[in-house]
Amino acid sequence: MASSSGNSMSNSVSEEDLHNQRKRKRMESNRESARRSRMRKQKHLDELMAQVTQLVKDNNQILTTINFTTQHYINMEAENSVLRAQMMELSQRLESLNEILHYLNSGTNSNNSNDGFETSEGFETTSDESFTTIISNHNNNPFVIMNQPIIASSDMMMFQY
Repeated sequence: MASSSGNSMSNSVSEEDLHNQRKRKRMESNRESARRSRMRKQKHLDELMAQVTQLVKDNNQILTTINFTTQHYINMEAENSVLRAQMMELSQRLESLNEILHYLNSGTNSNNSNDGFETSEGFETTSDESFTTIISNHNNNPFVIMNQPIIASSDMMMFQY
């Protein structure tokens, strides 16, 4: 019986060793799995940080482009306002010139004896029909046309909208 109790003791020790060995293997496997999990987590975190950095860079580039485009748009709006003001001024001047020409043509048709040079109102005109130059002989005549510059700036259109 002694041998059977010794054998059972040796079996229990070997079973215990086997159990401890399996436990160690499981612990090593779990440690390795945890290490791999931490590495995957760190890799994912690094990828996310790289993505954040790239998105911040892209966002800054887009903001720069938007600022540049906005400034360009503001400049074009100012230039358009100046051009609109110049167009309005030129239209008014053209309308005034057409009124003067109409007045002169109606006045010279009734007064053809002077060959179109001196009208009864004190204006001198050239006989060239394609272009009429009007020179006033009176200082207070409202139909005086001078070579005036067109004055228009972006400030003129500030309150148009």
